Amino acid sequence: MAEAHGHGHTPAAWTGVIIAFIGFCVGGAFMVADNTVGFWVGIALIAVGALVGGIMKLMGLGQKYEPIETSPVRAGSTEAREHARA
Repeated sequence: MAEAHGHGHTPAAWTGVIIAFIGFCVGGAFMVADNTVGFWVGIALIAVGALVGGIMKLMGLGQKYEPIETSPVRAGSTEAREHARA
């Protein structure tokens, strides 16, 4: 089912995740280097990734909402039994 709906394989998702990943790497590197300013720059990049991904989704580059189709016949109903026999 995830493949049928794209599972986030959109330009908005990829861009947001890549920017956030770079922010995570920058923040982690500066945390180990004991550089507070660099760490917070990395945290800011993570927030920028979320913001850019959200803006791109609003621009139409994200996943389109498609409701999951369900069978109109309810399990256990008379219609379901007739449908199963056919």
